[in-house]
Order: sequence, then C-alpha cells, then structure tokens
Amino acid sequence: MDFVPLAADRRPILPLWAGVLASIASGLLLTTAFPSLSWWPMVFVSVPVALVSLIGRRAWSAVLVGFAFGAAFYFVNLSFTARYLGPEPWIALSMLEAILTAAFAVPITLAYRWTPRVLPGGWGRLVVLPALVAGLWTLREEVLGTFPYGGFPWGRLGVSQVNGPLAEVVSWVGMSGLSFVIVFVCAAGVEYVRVGRWRDVRTVLPVVVGLVLLLIPPQFPTAADGTIRVGAVQGNGPTGYFDERGPNDVLNAQLEATAPLLGEDIDVLLWPEGGIDSDPTQNASTAAVLDAIAEHLDAPLLVSAVTQRGDEFFNSSLLWQAGVGNPVDTYDKRHPVPFGEFVPDRWLWRMFAPDLIDLIQREYTPGTSSPQFDVNGVGVGLAICFDVIYDDVIWDGARDGAEVYMFQTNNADFRGTNENLQQLAFARMRAIETGRSVVNLSTVGTSQAIAPDGTTIAGLPADTAGHMLTEVPLRTGLTPAVVAGSAIKTLLAWGSLVVLIALGVTIEVTRRRNAKTPAPEGTGVAR
Repeated sequence: MDFVPLAADRRPILPLWAGVLASIASGLLLTTAFPSLSWWPMVFVSVPVALVSLIGRRAWSAVLVGFAFGAAFYFVNLSFTARYLGPEPWIALSMLEAILTAAFAVPITLAYRWTPRVLPGGWGRLVVLPALVAGLWTLREEVLGTFPYGGFPWGRLGVSQVNGPLAEVVSWVGMSGLSFVIVFVCAAGVEYVRVGRWRDVRTVLPVVVGLVLLLIPPQFPTAADGTIRVGAVQGNGPTGYFDERGPNDVLNAQLEATAPLLGEDIDVLLWPEGGIDSDPTQNASTAAVLDAIAEHLDAPLLVSAVTQRGDEFFNSSLLWQAGVGNPVDTYDKRHPVPFGEFVPDRWLWRMFAPDLIDLIQREYTPGTSSPQFDVNGVGVGLAICFDVIYDDVIWDGARDGAEVYMFQTNNADFRGTNENLQQLAFARMRAIETGRSVVNLSTVGTSQAIAPDGTTIAGLPADTAGHMLTEVPLRTGLTPAVVAGSAIKTLLAWGSLVVLIALGVTIEVTRRRNAKTPAPEGTGVAR
C-alpha cells in the first residue's frame, strides 16, 4: 500500500465558503445526536463533514471553519443557559467554546497537511493520520474540559452514544477513549475515500478494525455484591434563582414528598442538591428535623445543603444519622460552576454584566474530600450536579470503594429545557463506564435509578413531586476505564500533540537539509 503524495492532498477539498457552510451543517447535525433527540448515528455523519471541511486549510481559514462548527454546535447545545438568565451567559459560554474549538481546528488541519509528507505510505495515510486526527479531536475535548476556570466538558462525542450500541466501549476506555475511536473510524473512512484504492481490500481494513473495536466489546463485567434499598425524594420545591419562596419552603416540599416513605424499610434516604433551605450544621431547627426523619426511618439520610465553615461556603453532601446532631461525613462539591457558584476575576467580568455578576453573592470553595461515603458498610460514590461531567470525581469515587453512585442535582434554573436530559445522559454513561448503579436525583427532575448497564430501573417525571423506593444493585471491581482512564486520556490527547510536533520538526529539518545540499552538477537547481 505505497501511495505517492499528491499536490491535491495539500489543497482544500472544499472552497472556503463551502467549508464554512459544511461546518455549520456539521455542528447542527451533531446537536441531534444529544438529548432530547438522541439520534446517535448522526455523529458518523457530522464528524466526517467537519473533517472534510478542514482538509487542506491554512491556519486562519481553519480557524474560521472550526469556529463555524463550534458556534453551530454550542449555541444550540447550550441554549438552556439562556432559560432564566437571558442571552448574556449563553452567548458568553457558547462563544468561548466556539473560540477554543476554532483554535484546535488548526492542529487537525496541520495533521492533514504534514502526515502525508512524512508518512506517504498506506500505514501513514490510513492508520497514522486517522489516529492522529482522532487524538487531536480528543485533545480539544480535554482542553475544553479543563480550561479556563476548570473547564466545561459538556458535549463530548462519547456521551452522545448513551442510547446506541457503542456505549459499552466506555467501560474499557472511558468517554475520551470512545470519542477517539469514533473519530478514528470517521477519519479512516474519509481517507479510504480519498486514496481511491477501491480494489485493494487492505485500504478498508482500518475502518473495519475501528468498527470492530466499537461494536464487538461487551461491557466490562463487575461483580454483584447484593443490593441497597434506596428511598429517593424529588420535592419539586421552589429551588431556582428566581423562584418565589419563604423560609423552609424547599425543606417543607421535601418533607411532604418524603411522607409516603415513612414506615417503609429503607437502607438510606436520598434528597437532591438544594433540598434544604438552611445550613443544618448551623441551624439547630433544621438539624432536629433531619434527626427526626432519620430516627423514624431507622436509616441514614444523604442530603445536600450550602454549608459554611469560617468565611468559606461549600455546596455539600451530608451523611446524617439520628442522634448525632451533625453530619457524620461530608463531601463538598469538587467543581463549583464558574459564574454560577463562584465568579472568577469578579472585578473584570463585573464591568461587562454587573447585574448578572451581582446575582452571585456567595463564592463557593472547591472541595477536597473523597467523593465517597461509607453508608452502613456500603460504599456510596457521590457527585453534585455538574460534578458528574468531570471524570476525576467519578473515578475517584470508584477507586475509594463506591459500590453504587448517588448523584444529587438541582435543575430548577433550566426548567422547560433539555438540560436535565443531557445531564441524565452523563449519569447513565457513568453507570456503564464504572459498572455500577446510579441514583440520579433532582429537585425538579428528571430523576432515575439506573442499572449498571445504563438501563432505567425506576424514574420520576420532571416538574412532579414524588419518590422512588428501589432495590438498587451493588457492584465491586474496577473497570479498565476507571483504572487506566487518566492514562488513556493523556496518551491519546497529549501524545497526539507530541506526534504532531514531531512531524513538524521532521519536515523543517528535511527542508533545511535539502536547502544546504548543493544541486547535482549541471542541473542548476537544488535537490
């Protein structure tokens, strides 16, 4: 499979205007792969179109094409952020993600330009190039998920597959690994078409191998270890920023929805994020109410509240047992939401939107404790709201002994949007990734108990007060995604950048060497 690099390999497949339009179409198509539509196969249409639009571009045209793709995707995918706070946060966040997407379109287009020059053979064109493109796409997801201010890893390709046959791959390689394999298959397919060796069956092997890696592996097995009986209460109280409420209205809504569970056989009672109006570590009346519920149920409570220690505020999960008067264990949200739970560089951003910035009076401090509780001998992994989109919280919980996950969230500020369904997709994918059940509980919905294979055990509809009483399976054992996920992500993302730099250096060294080499006598030209 030796190929001769053609001058056409360095020219854009599409003129710039067509590349921009194709990128916009690609971004819009990608949104359909995510909830609420969840048309997962659309990823395999969107990604090839996005890649074809970048092939042959110079740096600034790649930026423009990449921005068109990022803006089309994020302005739709993140439209829920405008639900109550208006267009400013929606535009700001979508523009930031689009700009970062544009910047990381440049390495991808450089991969298309440089790889055939250094590795013009079949392996270079059909294996190395697609792998490098896939790695650089994964790098882009990694950067968006960590920068700036902790990042926002929303809209990862892997999450879009939660309803499809490819979801089980995530238990082996994590969500970043799944994103990599998806892009590899798409990029290899593009190269198969570009090289045009239709009769050489070897040219289609990379696509076939990639598809096998996506379709064949079953979910990595974890070991059954009994069940836990969970009572989960969705109070549907007034928990949004702009909801009108009096003192303890949220607590009372939770109590009312909890009443049918009193007298039931329960191992733990779960309440959502924002299910308590006041800090039970500071408010004796609220602490007494929690004590009374725990005593009546003869079971611990897993509740959530804003807590204060000194001058610092935390968004906390609290493990509460009767007769103690204080939580017996506390997990503080590890990833508070920038511009939602704290304002970085407040002095700067207040100049642009003082009314919105001033809405956020308290600055939440990031937590440092383990995202796992021991609940009467059962390891319970934790995540508070957007914590669920960060790999480190989930993986640390499993490594620290979680046999089941209980995610607490408050979607009240996004009522009437698909935000809750997008977040629920993350929760379901986390179940598959770790091989553990998840109870994902919201103040206002959508709440579900999810089996280790990602299927729904029980659920509550949005905007409805209610409860679930569910026997939830417990599992032990760590999946490869949990054990090696960090290394896989680093190798694929940052390793691809190292390879790209090496290609660039190789081309420059070769160019300088050729420039210094005298032309053969009589030719009049340098070799």
